[in-house]
Amino acid sequence: MSIFKYLTVIFFACALNACTKLDQPPMNIIQDNDVFSSSGGIQIYFSRMYSELPIEDFRYSPARGLNMFWIISPFSAITGEALSRDQRNAMTESVLYWGNAYGLIREVNYFLQTLPKYKANFDAGDVDSWIGEAHFIRAFTYFALAKRYGGVPIVTSVLEYPTKELSSLDVPRASEEKTYDFISADLDTAIAKLSGSNQQGRANKYTAAAFKSRAMLHAGSIAKYNQVSFFDDNHNRLCGIPADKAVTYFKAAYDAAVTVEGHYSLYKKSWAAGDKAAQYQNYVKMFFDNESPENIFVKQYLYPQSVHGYDAYNVPRQCMGPNGYSAEVSPTLNFVEMFDGLPKNPDGTIKNLDGSGKYLLFDNTMDIFSNAEPRLRATVILPGDIFKGQSIEIRRGIYTGSAAGGINPVIPAGSTIPYPNTNIVQSANGSQDAYTLPDGTKMNPAGLSGAFFADETCSMTGFSIRKYLDESLPQSQVKENNEAQTWIEIRYAEVLLNRAEAAYELYSAGQTGANYLTDAYNDINQVRERAGADMLTAPTDLNDIKIIQKERRKELGFENKIWWDLKRWRILDKEQNNVIYRVMMPFYVAENKKYFFDVRKDEKNRSYSFDPKWYYEQIPDDEINKSHSLKQNPGY
Repeated sequence: MSIFKYLTVIFFACALNACTKLDQPPMNIIQDNDVFSSSGGIQIYFSRMYSELPIEDFRYSPARGLNMFWIISPFSAITGEALSRDQRNAMTESVLYWGNAYGLIREVNYFLQTLPKYKANFDAGDVDSWIGEAHFIRAFTYFALAKRYGGVPIVTSVLEYPTKELSSLDVPRASEEKTYDFISADLDTAIAKLSGSNQQGRANKYTAAAFKSRAMLHAGSIAKYNQVSFFDDNHNRLCGIPADKAVTYFKAAYDAAVTVEGHYSLYKKSWAAGDKAAQYQNYVKMFFDNESPENIFVKQYLYPQSVHGYDAYNVPRQCMGPNGYSAEVSPTLNFVEMFDGLPKNPDGTIKNLDGSGKYLLFDNTMDIFSNAEPRLRATVILPGDIFKGQSIEIRRGIYTGSAAGGINPVIPAGSTIPYPNTNIVQSANGSQDAYTLPDGTKMNPAGLSGAFFADETCSMTGFSIRKYLDESLPQSQVKENNEAQTWIEIRYAEVLLNRAEAAYELYSAGQTGANYLTDAYNDINQVRERAGADMLTAPTDLNDIKIIQKERRKELGFENKIWWDLKRWRILDKEQNNVIYRVMMPFYVAENKKYFFDVRKDEKNRSYSFDPKWYYEQIPDDEINKSHSLKQNPGY
């Protein structure tokens, strides 16, 4: 029975009781007995709590928060993954997640206090599992607070007013270390009490273990890499974790990830060794198969009751639906260059020039990507690739000069100046005039999907996003609040990457008891093999944590995870400050029907930065003002 039907039943049950017994509460008040006396009522309670979980999914943006319909300036616009037409400069989360978190924590605490009174109505195993599930939800919520604010007030019971003194409700912040220890303990309870399976969209014991691997890895990174220390008047370290605790947290992350092994696996239903096309299709399908063995914890959508607008905001312009939205984010060349199989210079940048400094020429725009790992094509729409049955036309212009003897770069290296009009036909917007080529055929200078900048409904980098786009959705249905893909919050690939990173950190710290380096090597190679990437040849190839960090950025790109990774590694300021991201613009050569790629800095000259104080976010001022014990984070 659906939640709506259950609510209807409860409503009318209350109404009938109110008609026959005048001492009953008002009929619009649902009492504990209505909820906790049946498994249906328990399901309703959990449905509400799950709906409030702070999952940063299709409906999240750092500018607008959780569960918003208008998703612009997403996380990927401020991590180097992509440029956004709506994001011009520095940004951190501007929605302060505090009050909503403690509202959900109160619901969990109320559940944990109330359920034991009704446990005689249920099987003991069910009661245990529900208690474990509630602890998972509370840990998930506290982690959302801790990764933003550091140490936060730990509340384990329902705070009642006016039945309790007001001063007893003014709970001070715990240390960051104690906050993560509390999260760990809640997750241990969840792992111990939850069953090994649950319905899709709800946690089981292995979900809790997977989530513990994420949370404890984050804590270990704070202990190792954070440089900020902030204490309250009682010498509690609200920001920062002692460095000697790093190993403890990394070991907890590693052990939790090992627990998941054998219960989930990488998605390889369509995968075939040595077959790039099959590997590409496998990676694409992975995000749409609700029976995927990789999905550990998901958030489901169901049309028309629960929907989002991911496709409407992100499809290439030529696939734009009736709302008129498209290409909100365009992957940067910096992101694309992380992938294997591209022709590269010794410094790792893509090779677009020959030995004499002239452009390499290609018969079509996909040639330069012909040997790329399939995971790239499944993550990024490359210029000229096929999507929704059509070639995605991404061009910056048509080069009309002579190609004899080669073509020199059309702008100086490192420049952010606009392209000149000399020998280049361009288009400012989608309503473009076709250019007549020497053979008499006509061509739109910027293709059907850009780049053009007047209306910005186009690729701004030479690339478009591919991951999570529903290729089967008819173009007429690509519109705001009309899509229903399932969001995968935790999948097994992340658990393997968590395990690899934790293992490498333990190896680097000189820990024994397991062959951590070999374990990290095997974990990374599992992910790489499925991706079609180059395999590591020996454990000693893992000679730098940056190798694992790079693998995470490739595998988890555009899944709203990289922002938190860059923050916990404490490298976001180093990566962003005074950086203008790079793009790669395709040009068609009219004379010889070839293409060249111009590599340059963003033409819009977007300059991003990250203020180091943002590693710990601002606690809402109204929370500080109404409390005698809450301390604001430094810098605010």
